[in-house]
Amino acid sequence: MPAPDRRGALAILSLALAGATAPAWADEFPHALTAFRQRGNQPVFGPAKPGSWDAAIRERGWILKDGEGWRLWYTGYDGTKTGRRMLGLATSRDGLHWNRHPANPIIRDHWVEDVMVVADGSRLLMVAEGERDRAQLLESADGIAWKRHGTLDVRLATGEPIPDGPFGTPVLWKDHDRWCLFYERMDKGVWLATSTDLKLWKNHSDAPVLTPGPAAHDHDMIAMNQIIRHKGRYYASYHGTNTSDPLPRKWCSCLAVSDDLIRWTKLGKPLFPPEENKSSAVFVPHGQGYRLYTMHPAVVLHEPAD
Repeated sequence: MPAPDRRGALAILSLALAGATAPAWADEFPHALTAFRQRGNQPVFGPAKPGSWDAAIRERGWILKDGEGWRLWYTGYDGTKTGRRMLGLATSRDGLHWNRHPANPIIRDHWVEDVMVVADGSRLLMVAEGERDRAQLLESADGIAWKRHGTLDVRLATGEPIPDGPFGTPVLWKDHDRWCLFYERMDKGVWLATSTDLKLWKNHSDAPVLTPGPAAHDHDMIAMNQIIRHKGRYYASYHGTNTSDPLPRKWCSCLAVSDDLIRWTKLGKPLFPPEENKSSAVFVPHGQGYRLYTMHPAVVLHEPAD
């Protein structure tokens, strides 16, 4: 058989390289985490009627699927810039049709925004933003009555308190015998702090583990929403924006992967077009895969594209 000419050899080499790299990318960012389509044309949960305590909802809500069915904790307020952000609860049998809890708002006497809930044994832990965008910890036995433990005590790697100012969009992850806290500061990056008692937190490094850019869709501001473990790797749901875009600013849902919670590789493109303005995305295990809910400014369900 005659040897291929140079152009033929290059073509064969290109095909071989493509075959070697494409599966690696697909393994790093599998279809199950990157390919979703919206279910229906409307959100599955949204603001109540004008004049209600939750006439508007905002930022990250949290869905937990367990023996109690589906539960959604969300931030509601009157829609004004200064209106107190309060905690609401909705329940569902299928994750599609939701009923507001009759005791709503279940927290009304202090600010609760951008919430995340973690089951830890018989208790539920919540991290959320409080007033002035300071991360706080709350605890509950039933998901309805919550005890507030106060603003998180986060220290620099040296042990000194972090500089005063907002630190929000907290994400909690339990890694064996330690807790990991991811938080943002003015959306300029995501930092990692760890703790063994949920009381005193210390930065892994005083440099962020995830930063904006270099792509245009998350070029200037980011915040993390969730960590999941999938096939031995950690995946971070985060959202980002480009401040040079026209106002009102639009945020997009993004994905990053890590083997150690410290070094992260971004997908490099948003999960949905930035013009759709879908953010605060949360993966919820369902069947053999995941549902993906974006939360701001209403809860929109996305199902696997297959």
